[in-house]
Amino acid sequence: MAYWTTVQAVYSWAQKLTLWSKQTLTRFIYCIPGLVKIKIYKLMVPGSDAKVSHRIAQVLHQSPNFLVIDKPYDVLINSNDPTEKLTVEHQLRKLFPNLANDKLTHGFHFVHRLDYSTSGVLCIACNKKAANLGGDAFSARKTKKYYIALLRGHVSHELIDISIPIGVDKRPGYSHKMCSVDKSYCQYPKTAFTRLLVLQKGFYHGFPATKVLLKAVTGRRHQLRVHCSLLGHTIIGDFTYSNGKDVLPYRMFLHSHRLILPTALETIDVCANDPFDIKHTNGQWLPVVHANAINLDTYEKLDCQLPDIIVDDLSSKT
Repeated sequence: MAYWTTVQAVYSWAQKLTLWSKQTLTRFIYCIPGLVKIKIYKLMVPGSDAKVSHRIAQVLHQSPNFLVIDKPYDVLINSNDPTEKLTVEHQLRKLFPNLANDKLTHGFHFVHRLDYSTSGVLCIACNKKAANLGGDAFSARKTKKYYIALLRGHVSHELIDISIPIGVDKRPGYSHKMCSVDKSYCQYPKTAFTRLLVLQKGFYHGFPATKVLLKAVTGRRHQLRVHCSLLGHTIIGDFTYSNGKDVLPYRMFLHSHRLILPTALETIDVCANDPFDIKHTNGQWLPVVHANAINLDTYEKLDCQLPDIIVDDLSSKT
């Protein structure tokens, strides 16, 4: 404890450093082993170590058929570990005990899923009929799913189509990862299609970054994370697809922003607030160039406009 008290004192001073000094200190911290470096950085950045209150799901929409919540980042949807209490399932059991169904493995009809690190719109069906219709809509690709992300580097093209199949990484110890079809260890590759639209260019913690709106046309596991990484612009804070290097940010900057889910019962069209503005990132994200605002015209552009470039092999970098 005395060690960490000393570290905290040092980094309370570090908060007052100039931008150049912070960049130099950040580069130095990259040399420190992962778990130690994460704890140091969370002391260095005010408010980055999220309080429990920030990890409570917020209700965005509720009807007799569907419940839509804003899932916090770094929270599991469910877990087979009975001691794990910080899950969406556990929160829903407290908030909506009448919706829990003990005949289901995890108590609720989760129509789709989000990664542990991803925040934003998550839809839960309130009954079996809604669950079936919602699942059918996802399977038939009738849904529209939009995500906001902060990427490393400045993306050159405004609108990009990414069409690279991805599959399971079959290497021992890598079963948690997906990979592109060109890899010899890629198993069971499937078609994957993502559209990317640049919103802003600027700097995250002093380093070049781009804010983008992503549309997941297909819904493969880790699709957006893999596709962004293949472009050469890994999502900020994505430990897995930065090969364990990007551990300094307090979270992975991927957020499920909008879901359109048409069913015979009702059509869901729900947005979650953008958590990646200057205020919510403690001023670490500083936009400089504004290409597109998030509005109806921007969604239309992402849905319909011809891309500036189509990336369908791994020779293209943006």
